[in-house]
Amino acid sequence: MAQSSSMKLLGARNMSCIVERMEWNNKMDLIAYGTEKGEVIIQRLNWQKIVTFPTPGEDVRVRSLSWQMDETLLAVGYSNGKVALLDAESETIISGLIYEDDIKKVYFSKAINCRESIDSYVCNAKDKHKRYLPKLPPLTNIDPCLKTLDQKCFPKGSPCFLVVIMRSGKVHLLLLGALQAGSMDLTQHILHPEHFDVYDVRLNGDFNAIYALLRDGHQLKLLHFHNQVLQDSISPMLELAAHCAHILETKNYINDTQQCLTEAWETVQLEMDNKLTKYANSQAYGMISANFLELLVFGYATLEVEEFLFETLTEKVFKKIANSVDLSLNNMQGLVFKQLNGAAINMFYFLNTIAGFGRMTHFFDALISPDVASEAMRACGAFLLKVHELQRTIDTLVNDMKLFHSWIIFTILRLSNQEIPDDMIFSGKENEALVEFFCGMEPELSDPELCDVDVDTEGEEKCTDESSSELCPNAMLVSRSKFNLERVGQYLENSYLTQQQPLQVTEDLWSELLEENECLAQCQLFVPHDKKLSLLQQRDKMFNAIDAVFHKPTESISASFKLNTTVICSDLPQFACEPSPELDQQHEFINCSYHVNELNKCDMLAVTISWQEAMVLEISRGDDYMLRCTRVQLLPGPFTPQLHEDYYNLRFVDLQFYNESSISMLAQTITPTPGVRPHSYFVQFSLSAARNQSTQHQLAPLMKLPEGTVTHSIHDIPDAATFKGLDGVCELLAVSGSRKVATVLSDRRRKMTIFEMEIEEEEDDTEMSQASFLEISKESVLADKTDA
Repeated sequence: MAQSSSMKLLGARNMSCIVERMEWNNKMDLIAYGTEKGEVIIQRLNWQKIVTFPTPGEDVRVRSLSWQMDETLLAVGYSNGKVALLDAESETIISGLIYEDDIKKVYFSKAINCRESIDSYVCNAKDKHKRYLPKLPPLTNIDPCLKTLDQKCFPKGSPCFLVVIMRSGKVHLLLLGALQAGSMDLTQHILHPEHFDVYDVRLNGDFNAIYALLRDGHQLKLLHFHNQVLQDSISPMLELAAHCAHILETKNYINDTQQCLTEAWETVQLEMDNKLTKYANSQAYGMISANFLELLVFGYATLEVEEFLFETLTEKVFKKIANSVDLSLNNMQGLVFKQLNGAAINMFYFLNTIAGFGRMTHFFDALISPDVASEAMRACGAFLLKVHELQRTIDTLVNDMKLFHSWIIFTILRLSNQEIPDDMIFSGKENEALVEFFCGMEPELSDPELCDVDVDTEGEEKCTDESSSELCPNAMLVSRSKFNLERVGQYLENSYLTQQQPLQVTEDLWSELLEENECLAQCQLFVPHDKKLSLLQQRDKMFNAIDAVFHKPTESISASFKLNTTVICSDLPQFACEPSPELDQQHEFINCSYHVNELNKCDMLAVTISWQEAMVLEISRGDDYMLRCTRVQLLPGPFTPQLHEDYYNLRFVDLQFYNESSISMLAQTITPTPGVRPHSYFVQFSLSAARNQSTQHQLAPLMKLPEGTVTHSIHDIPDAATFKGLDGVCELLAVSGSRKVATVLSDRRRKMTIFEMEIEEEEDDTEMSQASFLEISKESVLADKTDA
């Protein structure tokens, strides 16, 4: 197909700040760009802004942008080590990752299409769980703004890899944005780690190898790593990654529910602390229970109780407190019974499925350890038991508090000689329940004679035992929760339980059976029930067991990377001459672009190896293991006809693959005279026209391309390059062959100009005269005034 070189100006605008990164969506008319402030802005072709995502922190820069294939999902890498997945459609942050090092680049691979064969695994578990599991109810109580990056849903759409490249040389692969699918450290495969820099790392088109373009000492190298696990297990990995995403989403849901539970419990404590606990703190240990029992049994109220009931606490105030406490406790009941219980059941289902996968060793042997998966199931079962335990504790507290609130109102009415409604008369069982509640209102001491406890002027209990310098048991009473609310609160703390819920008859019999049969207690088929752990501790224990399930795929894939080929592309100048990280915001000495050619089944890499020279590598994925190399330079050759004077002093600024048959380049004149502005040119280079100038090589463990290739002038290849003059000093390029658009940044990256590519001849209006760019400037000024 003949590539049209025509360009049509669509518009230009002066931006409000410096633009550092640009990326076109391959399907929709959306362009994303990162600013010097660390913001990410997504806009349409007609300059309409869709959404602006703020910077994640102060002095944070945008390092990389990448759209997911045919989706509205954008991956952003930041200088502080954060990777965020942004959804342009919903205008939200989908999820995020945090690394300890500066990000070099992040990108989405092409969509994964697994080829089915007789002996291959068929991945067909797409949302199969929806047939059996009810949808978890939404958490309306939680504020979406309080969610962190790692507490949201994972991206949907075409399955693909997310590759994160660190400046330190570490590379992380994630499948579906959830499953850690291996990592590697490039510094372990070079000769000069002290003179190292990584430029790009790419997955090949078959997802069984990666290419790493890097500096090793004074050489520019392309390393080819093959991975057998990726080659053999890509379809099972998709199955495992889908369940990993569901598990991580369920973990986030459990965390959100835990947050809602904590907020509801803090509301209960706040209401109790306002009036009730203030009174309780003024009483010596044991007096609260004694006074209330005396009032219940004998009907006699002490002066302190009467003052509390009629001055501190009136009937109206207490009813308000009781309603608020009941509402919060009912909310907690719903969160535990519906949300937390449902999430635990969902988690058990997903882990059970993964354990089943582990039994299919032919496909999942390198990915899943059945014993580890079974242990995660047992930890999940233990968490479910702890949820039921908390549910019973809350139910008991709800009943006790309702009875206590009714009795307080009844007592206020009786002592004030008011009429008592008939429905407020307590039965014998209710009176017995009140006696038990009052007796358990304050924790019992194991030995009350160990020390004396006095109440100070502030109402706090202090130990008066001077015979021991160590902390005595009663010294813990200063922070004790009056009215014994810690029976529920202790489950929401990261510490062991101090009060145990009374066992039911069936639980008591089961505990006796386990104590009498040690072999039964140690059987792996039964779920353990640790009565000492809080809900928070049991949750963390389950999460750790789940994390262990996904260690094996990471370890197996990471260990399977084998260096097959080292390609020496060129010799580089001294490392000290390289641009620093602060200067790479302008343009680096090495610029590269990658493209997967599905038609010819090859991987294509274009890279500038000097200011005037570039190299295009085409690596076959077939059985021939061939590498095709095309080297071109901007300088004219010895037999080049007379050219315009600008063409004798050009250097590369940027380059990108437009499609599989052409490369878009941005070039600039070198002006030795100070104060003279350089001229910029857009170059469309045809690979098909330059095919006869390329050399072919058989892939070998070590290849030295400078010794077996010839550099050709871009001007000497017939019909290969088309030059278009641009206005201003252009520094950055973004193109999209599927959208047929090109964008350049000029005027110190403050002016964005958009062109439409491949225009029919009768529509061609790209004569880049001074008059045409004068019109562009006028349009930009008018647009800025309109925005203002």
